[in-house]
Amino acid sequence: MRHPVLLALCLGTVALSACQKGGDAEVNRAMKSVNVIDESNLSDIMLTVADPNEAVSYFSKTAAENPDRTDLKRGLAKSLVRAGKPSEAATVWAQIVALPDGNSDDRVDYADALIRSNNWAGAQAELGRIPPTHETFQRYRLEAMVADSQKNWTKADSFYETAAGLTTKPAGVLNNWGFSKMSRGDYAGAEKLYLEAITYDPSIFTAKNNLAMARGAQGKYDLPVVQMSQTERAELLHTLALTAIKSGDVAVGKGLLQEAIDTHPQHFDAAVRSLRALDANVSKG
Repeated sequence: MRHPVLLALCLGTVALSACQKGGDAEVNRAMKSVNVIDESNLSDIMLTVADPNEAVSYFSKTAAENPDRTDLKRGLAKSLVRAGKPSEAATVWAQIVALPDGNSDDRVDYADALIRSNNWAGAQAELGRIPPTHETFQRYRLEAMVADSQKNWTKADSFYETAAGLTTKPAGVLNNWGFSKMSRGDYAGAEKLYLEAITYDPSIFTAKNNLAMARGAQGKYDLPVVQMSQTERAELLHTLALTAIKSGDVAVGKGLLQEAIDTHPQHFDAAVRSLRALDANVSKG
């Protein structure tokens, strides 16, 4: 008569054990989820604000420990680019695009690393392997740069225009497009693009400096009406002065150098040296 009771007790023990094991499994799964979230946050930090070399060390170690994790390989490749090691990054991207879960964005990043490594032919080949349906800002920005390197201006203009239309922050690509125009001698076209870039991002000093050069190349030696600090104004006057001197307008350049020195809120050593050098050459002449 005691056998059924014993059996029931045994079954209860088994059930309890199963529940405990099931509970342990749930806890482990939950902990794993938390770890993945923490790791994801750490990866984001490593890819943005962390020291680039520290990020490389982190992703190198973590990717080696998890060889099946493509996302960690991507983190390593991006960190290598941030650390100024594009050739090493390209090697990692080459591995990534060969994986089953490698995608078109990976190939775009691979092309970017190749361009940074000065491997323009390789970059063009990789961009050519991307389906035409993959229409992203980064893809067309790189296509424009490759076309520029080949002096295929029609293609470059088309790609720059497409890229600018695919982002809400086109200042950088408009500045690049302006530089492309300036390299061809189209200073008026470059000036227009630099002005447009500055309207999107008034803090982009590179575009302001390029704008000064484009205007100076056209004999326009007055500063454009754009937002600038006093220090920026002095630096732009210096740029205009050097452009004027290069164009043979030495007297104008000398006046602009003096204005740059007077405008700068502190000692403007570069402008002072330029003015002294100019005076020395005039004296010798």
